[in-house]
Amino acid sequence: MLETALNIPATQKKSPAPATRDAQSSKLRAARYGYSLLLAALVVGWLLSDKDFINPEDGLGYWLGIIGGSLMLLLLLYPAGKKSSLLRRMGLVKHWFRIHMIFGLVGPLLILYHCNFTATAINSTVALYSMLAVTISGVIGRYFYTRIHRGLYGKRASIDDLRTEISDATKNSRGLAAVLPKFINELHTVSARLIGDELTRKISFRHSLSWTYRYYLVRLRLHMMINKELREQASRSQALKRNSKSLRRSANRYAAKQVGLMRQVAQLAFFERLFSLWHVFHMPLFLLLVVSALFHVLAVHMY
Repeated sequence: MLETALNIPATQKKSPAPATRDAQSSKLRAARYGYSLLLAALVVGWLLSDKDFINPEDGLGYWLGIIGGSLMLLLLLYPAGKKSSLLRRMGLVKHWFRIHMIFGLVGPLLILYHCNFTATAINSTVALYSMLAVTISGVIGRYFYTRIHRGLYGKRASIDDLRTEISDATKNSRGLAAVLPKFINELHTVSARLIGDELTRKISFRHSLSWTYRYYLVRLRLHMMINKELREQASRSQALKRNSKSLRRSANRYAAKQVGLMRQVAQLAFFERLFSLWHVFHMPLFLLLVVSALFHVLAVHMY
């Protein structure tokens, strides 16, 4: 039973297929490289902005503005694609979302290079700050998106899915229930309270937000309970005493997994509400950007 308890993290949930793990790792690496290159390009552009290497009205600077503005306009393809039943059936919406995110970062970068990270005329100033507001809003929206979806490009999470994960993990406590019964009982009590509560069916903003803080308190209480009960059990068993460090790590990882799932359940509706409010705020900003950018282009070419 002790050996079973020590292997909890590997057995409580089926491991993803190697191909799936490799694909996820590749996406994470690509995202890190992309953000690193973006940050480096921003720093270099900012440091060289006073050298006047680029003229916004001619040559490379002019075409950077054209390409960057075109990429920003192409962002409209993603919301348009979501309303197209043909694109949804073809599975293209997911790919357009990736393109939407890439264009939403590369486009502003090119425009910043186009204007040398500054603006002088009123029309260009309005267009520049509108673009920056849309970009910042998009980054915030991306964070909300990942909180209510399975990963960056995964399907939307649901209360029922998360509750099922909690129940499955609870049933697979295996040897820990025999070695640390008080800890397991407390963990199951907290889990059952959340799963069976009205909180999981129609969560209020206040209750959902409170779990942000309760999460750390629950983790701390369970950690203290693990240490206390393990000391008590180790005083009665030499086998437990020899393996107390490994067992403590196993119990803490198990607790972290369970409580993390509970927090996802409690916070799902909270982030869904924020995501819907973000949509209301983001679209007018984007429309303001389109209008100000078109006015800027007309002003540049007419005067």
